[in-house]
Amino acid sequence: MRRLALIPTLGAVAWLALAPPLSAAPVRFDSDPPHSQATFTIRHFFSKVPGRFKDMAVTIMLDEQNLASSSVEATIQAASIFTNNDYRDKDLRSSNFFAVDSFPTIHFKSTKVTPGENGKLTIEGNLTMRGITKPIVLDGAFLGAGALDMGQYSAGYRAGFEATTTLNRKDFNILWNKTLDQGGTMLGDDVAISIGIEAIRAEPEKAGDRPPTGKKK
Repeated sequence: MRRLALIPTLGAVAWLALAPPLSAAPVRFDSDPPHSQATFTIRHFFSKVPGRFKDMAVTIMLDEQNLASSSVEATIQAASIFTNNDYRDKDLRSSNFFAVDSFPTIHFKSTKVTPGENGKLTIEGNLTMRGITKPIVLDGAFLGAGALDMGQYSAGYRAGFEATTTLNRKDFNILWNKTLDQGGTMLGDDVAISIGIEAIRAEPEKAGDRPPTGKKK
C-alpha cells in the first residue's frame, strides 16, 4: 500500500521536472532620453529629408524570458519636431501638418508582441496622431539587457530596442501638399519611421521612499 501511495507523488515530481520554467512577471523599463530617438524621413521633391522628435517618453514592460508577454507605450510631444529649419518646423507645427495646439501628443500603445529569431519582434499596436487612431505594425528587435557597472560609475540595469515602420501620412489627415508645374508633388505620402530606445529598469521602491500612509494627526 505504501508503494502504491508513492506513485502519484513521484508522477507529480516528474511532471514538475519536465515542465518549462515559469516566466517572471514583466518588469518596467523607462527610456533614457539622451540615448533614445524617434526619427523620420519623407520625400521632398526628389530627395529624402530627415527629421526627429526631441521629446519622447517610452515605458516598456519587459519579460526577458517570454518576450510575447512584453508591452510598450510611447508618448511624443508633437511640438518637439525638429528638421534643422526654423521656418519649416513652425509650418510642421501648424494646422497644415501636426496642428500641435489641438493635438499636442502622438501616442502609441502595443496590443501584441510576437517574437522571432535572433531577438526580432513584430509589435502590433494603435497609433494616435492628429486625433486619429490607426492600427500599425512595427518591425522591432530586442538588442539585449544587462547591468552596467564600470568601477565607480553604475549605469543601472539597461536594455536596448529598435523598431521601424512606414506610415502613410494621409491616414492621419496630414494632407498638405503642392503640385509641381512639371507634374508630381512637393512631398511624398510615405513617412519612414526609425526608433531607437535605451531603457533603464525601474528599481523597486524602497520602504523609506514611500510616502506615509494613514490619516494625519
